Amino acid sequence: MFDVPYRTLGSTGERVSAIGIGGWHLGISKVDEKLAIRIVRSAIDGGINFLDNSWDYNNGASERRMGKALRAGYRQKVFLMTKIDGRSAASATRQLNESLRRLQTDYIDLVQHHEIIRFEDPHRIFDLEGAQHALEKAREAGKLRYIGFTGHKDPRIHLHMLEVARERGFQMDTVQMPLNVMDAHYRSFEKLVLPELVKDKIGVLGMKSMANGLILKSKTVTPIECLHYALNLPTSVVIAGVDSMRILNQALDAARTFRPMSEAALSALLAKTANAAAHGQWELFKTTSIFDSTATNPEWLGEEPKRLQEMVPG
Repeated sequence: MFDVPYRTLGSTGERVSAIGIGGWHLGISKVDEKLAIRIVRSAIDGGINFLDNSWDYNNGASERRMGKALRAGYRQKVFLMTKIDGRSAASATRQLNESLRRLQTDYIDLVQHHEIIRFEDPHRIFDLEGAQHALEKAREAGKLRYIGFTGHKDPRIHLHMLEVARERGFQMDTVQMPLNVMDAHYRSFEKLVLPELVKDKIGVLGMKSMANGLILKSKTVTPIECLHYALNLPTSVVIAGVDSMRILNQALDAARTFRPMSEAALSALLAKTANAAAHGQWELFKTTSIFDSTATNPEWLGEEPKRLQEMVPG
């Protein structure tokens, strides 16, 4: 059996495991705290060093459980990432400090602006009173090392975020986005965004390789095929949601058995999913609001800049 492969995270120079552990599943009702801790520590012991999380996952349970799992010397073995929803500097600062407390750490390796799913999000984040300034200030204070963003809605919004950042003289260290066997056919992050990230040497974090199991319900592909497809792309990390030891072992096996796919194998895999993927039926994060947690909880975003509110006629 081969070891879990490691890859370079964009231009950061950091070496990260090709498979990462997602944080959301660690806090869901079917996973108790003991199991969540076991999953995290077993993943690390098995060769995975990239851990994903978010301030908003399961009312903080995901971060709290991960923080407990990282005791006893495990924190030093991982590259730790979390996300914040705040668009204002004040809300971003509050959320970051809360994440630091929950994760029981003095610093987070990577903090990402979460759910960039609206065209106005980049402008709010890069406003003079926006979250980006808060994260840069926190980086100067040693609370975080790298900055990126995530989103699952539309590749054009990702491109807009990159454009706005570039106009402000900032290049993201990482970008997280859906990369899977169906994305290739519909409103594709792989086709529109991935080449830009590779060109600019920005770390690529792939997510939703199985769309939280929805893609498997199409009965066109297997879990290993889904993971191998995402690993075959120029991803730095493919983040896998894990809610059991069986699923963890599946992710580890996928990483250890991965070999670059031939053009014939890729074509055959994409051909199997083409019809099912054509209209986004199995990628509901693109075509519905079901996965949009900040739409359900807009207060997480924080207030619009006061000076802009004052511009609007009463």
